Amino acid sequence: MIDLWIGAGLLSLVALAFLLFPLLRGRRAQAEEDRTALNVALYQERLAELTAQRDAGTLTDEQLEAGRADAARELLDDTEDGDAPRSARLGRSLPILAAVLVPLIGFGLYMHWGASDRLHLAREFGEQPRTMEEMTARLEKAVQAQPDSAEAWYFLARTYMSLERPADAATAYARLIDLAGREPELLGQWAQALYFAGDRQWNEQLQKLTDEALQGDPHEVTSLGLLGIAAYEDERYQDAIGFWGRLVATLPADDPSREPIQGGIQRAREQLGEAGAPAAPAAAPETAQTDVALEVAVRLDATLADKVQPTDAVFVFARAVSGPPMPLAVKRLSIADLPATVSLGDADAMTPQLRLSNFEQVRLFARVSRSGDATKGEWVGASQALQLTEGGETTELVIDQTDQP
Repeated sequence: MIDLWIGAGLLSLVALAFLLFPLLRGRRAQAEEDRTALNVALYQERLAELTAQRDAGTLTDEQLEAGRADAARELLDDTEDGDAPRSARLGRSLPILAAVLVPLIGFGLYMHWGASDRLHLAREFGEQPRTMEEMTARLEKAVQAQPDSAEAWYFLARTYMSLERPADAATAYARLIDLAGREPELLGQWAQALYFAGDRQWNEQLQKLTDEALQGDPHEVTSLGLLGIAAYEDERYQDAIGFWGRLVATLPADDPSREPIQGGIQRAREQLGEAGAPAAPAAAPETAQTDVALEVAVRLDATLADKVQPTDAVFVFARAVSGPPMPLAVKRLSIADLPATVSLGDADAMTPQLRLSNFEQVRLFARVSRSGDATKGEWVGASQALQLTEGGETTELVIDQTDQP
C-alpha cells in the first residue's frame, strides 16, 4: 500500500503546483506594479521641480524640455523590463483554500469509492498462506470486498467447516444460497452446518432442506450421509442403513469415505440384531458412477503475448452447465507452462460432493490471474457446453478474451 500513497502524494503535489503557481505569479506581478507606480510618482515630482526652476528663472525653456526628456527616458528604462500594470489583483484566499481542500476532498472520495481494500487483498492472495487461520482471514476480507461473489462465500463456508466453526459456516452457506440458488449440493451442506451448529439436534428445518436436496438430486451425498447420522443417533437403525446404503452405492469404488460408511452400516445391523429385530436386507446394488476425465489443451492467443508475465497464474477448471457456480475440478499452471495439456477428473474435485461424474454437461475455462486469485483475473478462455462421456477427444482452450467480473 505504501507505493499507492506515495503516488497519490506526488499527484497531490503536482495539483498543488498548478494551484499555487498562479498565486506566486500574482504576487510578483503586484510587486512590479507597485514599483512602476513609484517610478511614475518620481517622474511627476521631477517634472514639478523642473517647472518650478523654470518659473524661478534658473532654467530656460530649452533646458526645461531637455530635463523633461531625460526624466521620461529614465522612466522608460525603469519600466521596460516589467510587465504592464494589471487591472485586477488575484485573490489570495481562494487559491490557498483550494490548495488545502482539493487533496482532502480527493482523499475522502477515494476512501468512499476507491478500491484500496481490493488492491491490498489481491496482493495478499499473491502470497501463499502459512496457516489455515491466515487463509480464513483472507477469505473473510474477500467476501467483504466482493459481497456478491458466490465462489468466495463457498470457499469461506468450506473453510469454516474444516475449522469446526459450523455456526459461521451456516451463515456463509445461507448467503451463498441467496447468490447461487438452491442447488441440491449447497442445500445438503447448509443442512450439515446447521445440524452441527445446533448440537446435533434434528429439527423441521433440517428435514425440509434434506428433502429438497434429495428431490433435486436423489444421490446428493451430504444429505444422504446426514440423514443416516441423524437416524442412527435417534436409534432408527433401519433408516440409517437405508440412507447409508444409498450413499455407498453412489460413491466411486475407490472413494476413501466408503469404508467408514460401511462400518456404520455394520454397527447399525448389529444394533438391530441386539434388539431382536431382523437385520435389514442389503441394499440393492446400484451402478457406481465411473470416474470421468477430460483432456484440455490450453494455449494463449498470440495477441496477448506481450500483455502477460511468465509468472502469471493460469487456472484451468470445469463448471457445471446446470449446477452450482463453484468449479468442479481445478488445476493451476503458469503462463510459462503454456501451451500445455492437462487432465481434469474426479481426482481434481474441490470437494467429494462436487465431482465431474455427478453432472451431465460442463463448460471448461482457463483464466489468467496476475494476483493469483482463482475467482477473477485479466483474461480468460471458455469452451462450449460439453457432454460428459467416458473418454473423448481433447478440448482446446484459447485464452483470448478479457475476463469480465
